[in-house]
Amino acid sequence: MFKNFRGFDLVESYQQSKMAKRLSDANLMSKITRLAISAIALIVLWAMPTECFGIEGLTLVEQRTIAIFVFATLMWVFNVISAWTTSVFVIVLLLFSSSDSALWFFHEGIPSEQLGTLISYKSLLACFADPIIMLFIGGFILAIAATKTGLDVMLARVMLKPFGTQSRFVLLGFIVVTSVFSMFLSNTATAAMMLTFLAPVLKALPADGKGKIGLALSIPVAANIGGMGTPIGTPPNAIALKYLNDPEGLDLGIGFGEWMAFMIPFTIVLALISWVLLLKLFPFKQKTIVLEIQGEAKKDWRSIIVYIIFALTVLLWVLDKYTGVNSNVVAMLPVGVFCLIGVITRRDLEEISWSVLWMVAGGFALGVALNQTGLAAHLIQAIPFNTWSPVIVIIGSGLICYAMANFISHTATATLLVPILAVVGMNMDALNGLGGVSTLLIGVAIGSSLGMVLPISTPPNALAHATGLIEQKDMVKVGLVMGIIGLLFGYTMLIFLGSSGLL
Repeated sequence: MFKNFRGFDLVESYQQSKMAKRLSDANLMSKITRLAISAIALIVLWAMPTECFGIEGLTLVEQRTIAIFVFATLMWVFNVISAWTTSVFVIVLLLFSSSDSALWFFHEGIPSEQLGTLISYKSLLACFADPIIMLFIGGFILAIAATKTGLDVMLARVMLKPFGTQSRFVLLGFIVVTSVFSMFLSNTATAAMMLTFLAPVLKALPADGKGKIGLALSIPVAANIGGMGTPIGTPPNAIALKYLNDPEGLDLGIGFGEWMAFMIPFTIVLALISWVLLLKLFPFKQKTIVLEIQGEAKKDWRSIIVYIIFALTVLLWVLDKYTGVNSNVVAMLPVGVFCLIGVITRRDLEEISWSVLWMVAGGFALGVALNQTGLAAHLIQAIPFNTWSPVIVIIGSGLICYAMANFISHTATATLLVPILAVVGMNMDALNGLGGVSTLLIGVAIGSSLGMVLPISTPPNALAHATGLIEQKDMVKVGLVMGIIGLLFGYTMLIFLGSSGLL
């Protein structure tokens, strides 16, 4: 989808550099080694006697699920291949080995009590069209239509204008606008677009001033923070929300607007903290900045319809609890209307970030496998979760999530941790006084988005680092401070809301 956005060249060069690094001769032996470790782990866990796992009643299908889960974890951590490729391969492994449409030699002739419950192949394939996937597609369509009609440029110009020309307020303006855009556009597209708007400003600032470093850093920081504000802002949000609202699981019924009601204030506070931090670490030498954002919004009838539907969609999302229309259903409104009037074409559909959607689908498939095979239930029985300190579980899960998110995909982090923590949370009565399972799952979404210490932590970080203005030590410094503050404030908020019955 990035071909439709300003800053596409930045994203393209970033993707090419990743591919070149992956294919370089220097990384070949390392890649082979990492792939071998992942494959050996899969084979060993698959083939070893079930008794070795120490889980009473463990079946062969459950054992295969454990092996595939560990394999996926290693592949994501080692980054042997792209994350979405691993997700798709995980679904293929589950389909052919552990589903009710698996190859015959994986289930025929094996006693049912030893084999266990096979996963419904329909449930696995349905992960590609889960309602949450439809929510993301609606968000992508809105973003593409906004760019094609110039709505993004108009909004950026209008939203930045009130911040005037004083350098410190221009910095605040970029933080606010980037945060708002990343709530509805992908973080990568938002960062690319805002860096394009920022480019002439950076050129105009003194070469020896620190202010340009703060401006360049503000884009990835704000994109990561803003993405927490809505369920479509970043995949970890949607993954957490799926498990929280699963009718066969927690069934908490948290709506789009309800998510925004507690996450928007959180993002506002973090955005203001990041502004103060960047001003403190990177003071401006030049006190005024003149912004010139090129481009105009179109005024033809199709564009006017886009503006109306865009506003109506956001309004229906915010008011979903009052209208009774599910946010996933609302997401189909722009899809239907924009395709009907010709704003979205076949080419645009081809440019949707299907890799992101397939990555999320792979995570959902792992969750389906954990539940349908009975592995989740056996883990509940085998591990005495209720004897664990809830404080230790909350702190431990937050730190593990944050650490992982700095080194592997945020989506992969949430994909691995959310299903496990959902099982843990549902069986820890002591958690109720600290916000319940919501604290754990939404905490993963927050911890994932706060992982922005390194250039490799997120695409927005990589894009900003590619400007050549930011040294890694500066990114580490800002990322660590924002991570610590964000985790403390985030879990405090979740515990308060959960224990007060407000979440």
